[in-house]
Order: sequence, then C-alpha cells, then structure tokens
Amino acid sequence: MEAHATLPPLRGRVQRDAPLGPATWFRVGGPADALVRPADVDDLLLLLRDLPDDVPLTVIGAASNMIVRDGGVTGVVVRLARGFGDIVVENDGIVAGAAALDVTVAETAAAHALGGLEFLVGIPGTIGGAVAMNAGAYGAEIKDVLDWAEVATPAGLLRLTAAELRFAYRRASLPTRAVVTRARLHATPGDAAVTAARLNEIRAAREATQPVRARTGGSTFKNPPGARKAWELIDAAGCRGLMHGAAQVSEKHCNFLLNTGGATAADIEALGEEVRARVRAASGIDLEWEIKRVGRPA
Repeated sequence: MEAHATLPPLRGRVQRDAPLGPATWFRVGGPADALVRPADVDDLLLLLRDLPDDVPLTVIGAASNMIVRDGGVTGVVVRLARGFGDIVVENDGIVAGAAALDVTVAETAAAHALGGLEFLVGIPGTIGGAVAMNAGAYGAEIKDVLDWAEVATPAGLLRLTAAELRFAYRRASLPTRAVVTRARLHATPGDAAVTAARLNEIRAAREATQPVRARTGGSTFKNPPGARKAWELIDAAGCRGLMHGAAQVSEKHCNFLLNTGGATAADIEALGEEVRARVRAASGIDLEWEIKRVGRPA
C-alpha cells in the first residue's frame, strides 16, 4: 500500500517501512507500511479526518502487551510520543497524556501524596493503552479510577466518561478509528509515606513473581470466568517452561511468554496457541488472548 500517497500534510514524523520490532517488548516483528508520530492533537485529528477509510489504522503505545507479526503491519501505524506525555497534578487526581507511562503516573501521584493509583506501577505500558484495554493489576482497574478520557476520532475530539466507554474485563468500547489522547484519573489525597509504601510493595511483588527483566509481553491470556487463574490452568496442563523455537513459557510465571533470544513473532504466537490447545485438552477451558496480535504473518 502506498501509505504516503494517502496521508495529509502532517507536521509530525512520517516514516515508510518503519521497523517496529525494536520498539516492542518482545523485540520481534516486521515493519509498518507507514509509521506516523503526530506532532500534537491537531496533527492527529487531521490524520484521522483525512485518512481514507480503506487504509488500515493501528495504534501502538509502549508495545508492551503486543505481538507484531513478522510480515509487518499494513496501512498506517500511529505511535503517540512527544506532545502526548504531559502529566498534570490536580488536588484530587491526575490528567495524563496517552503516551505517559503508567509507572510514571503512579510515581507522580505518590510523590504528591495522592492515593489510589498505586496499582499502575504494576502495569507495563502507557495510559492510552491502559484506557483502551481497561488495564488492571493488584486488585484495581482503570475503570475504577477514570473520570474521563479524551479520544481523537475522524469526526473530532470527544470526551468520554467511564460509563460511556462501557468498560469490561480488559476491554473498553472506543469509537471506530479512535485514539485515546489523554485521561483524568481520580485519586485520594492522603499520606505520602503510606502511598510510597504501597507503591514499593507492588513493585517488590511484581519483581518477585514476574519475569520483569526478560523480553516478554506481560500477561498473555485473560483470566477466565471462575476461580482458576490463567497461570494455574497453564501450569496444570504441564506448560511451565514449554518451548517453541526460542520462545518459552516462563518458569517464573507461566502466563508470561518469553523471547529467550532469536525467537520470531511466529514462534511466540505458535507457543501461545500450543498452550491454549493443551489447556483446552486438560480442562475444557478456552483461554482468550490478552496480548494484542497485529499485522501479517511472514
């Protein structure tokens, strides 16, 4: 696709055949036909308004919970960076740009003695991605703290409440071709020491139980309805440490897949499907992917 020929005159950076793999946490995947980093909200709105409907649009943030397939991504990939990372502290909450890292928002809130956002330190990724998938960890989800999110759409900028986003488990209902630009998260003024202690507790728990220093993509599968968590089902199906090429089910936390070095996106996805098949055979439960998989196979 001649993505450049279809793009309006943007002020941000536009790159043809842009490598995406190095930007993902798995460090795998092919290039984007066109990678656009809009300069600001107006630039993004122009892109969304004038991009032809038949040109596919993919949005990536920190690419921490994503597999980009080896053949790359058709159409236009939007990545929000500078211009979308501001964090503004208010008396009872934080307004954060979509490119702000979840961990930075948690740390900023804690530094200002604002409680209730500590769970974000346990979520790798950006605020935009967290809103788009109702990210959660350690007993809380975005839906619990979101006052509103601003989203850019082909028709203009909308401000949507948590109710309007119809949050469900690891899902939000965004308008078609919408891109989250910023969000307001409410917090509770409190004791800085207590907030900092909770932040450190979550950080330590994550370090102890998850392969945080590996090439991974976070939680691979959603927890199914019922009492048993995805990792328990995977473990019970004998998949801990299972390998496909250089992709491996983590020994430390078996709802994490790893690139042990030299894995392809196809290796990682095939390993995930093997895990799903073994869990289905052992328990009758169909695990649903939590990691977003985008693009073309090689």
